[in-house]
Amino acid sequence: MTREIIQYPTPLSVEFGVNVRLFNEELFALIEDLKDTINENNLEALSAFQIGNYKNVIVVKNEDGSFLELINPSLIAHSGKISKEEKTAYYGDLSAKITRFENVSLVYQDADAKNCSLRAEGDLAILLQRKLDYLFGATFIQKMSADERDKFELKLEYGTDIGMQDYCPTTFFRDKILKAINIMMLLMVGLVVGSLFVSEASIVEKLWQYQTYAIVFVLVLNIFYFVYAQYEGKKYVACSSCQIGNILGTLFISLIKLSLLCLISYFVLGSV
Repeated sequence: MTREIIQYPTPLSVEFGVNVRLFNEELFALIEDLKDTINENNLEALSAFQIGNYKNVIVVKNEDGSFLELINPSLIAHSGKISKEEKTAYYGDLSAKITRFENVSLVYQDADAKNCSLRAEGDLAILLQRKLDYLFGATFIQKMSADERDKFELKLEYGTDIGMQDYCPTTFFRDKILKAINIMMLLMVGLVVGSLFVSEASIVEKLWQYQTYAIVFVLVLNIFYFVYAQYEGKKYVACSSCQIGNILGTLFISLIKLSLLCLISYFVLGSV
């Protein structure tokens, strides 16, 4: 019988899997349900945990269509490391880059309660490790690095398997550069206004010198903003066209404001 696969955001469980003690009709029915569910959903494997059963049972579909039944599996040895993009039915079509053991050795029992062992490498080793995660009430999210988890949480938020370069965030580092530019220009406006209350020519001359430095600094910041914004924009291809227009428009407005500030500063400070 085909069973419903538990999917995010429904929690799997906080329980650990329990070892099978009785090899009876209940167990055999569970195994058949796992096989039917694998076939129905075109999957490579399923853990009993994924259909809401807490027995330590994993069923893997072989390339020839036959099934490998692992009851009470346990990882006893491993070697090597490999990082690959993985998907799991719990998170639907979402994927993440996970680092796992490249080679694993397991012991388990088959449906006849016979003790068996298995050595696996490559894709099969990764698949088995992913299914073993479920026996501890976990998913591959617990295996992610901090950076990969941050990316994956964004995928969960957007509900689609997008990479960091494929979505358009609402905030950028370049916004901080723009904020620094605006703060500097506000200080420059304050300097111009303050100079109106100064009558001594030497002080005004000194203020004009400071203003000149500030103008050059803000101009350099604008150039840096444009260069960095271009670099940052290339990381988010999904909205590159809108970003280019926004970057150019923002730069144009900033330079207009700086030009007006230069003219006002010159007539108020530089002509004294």
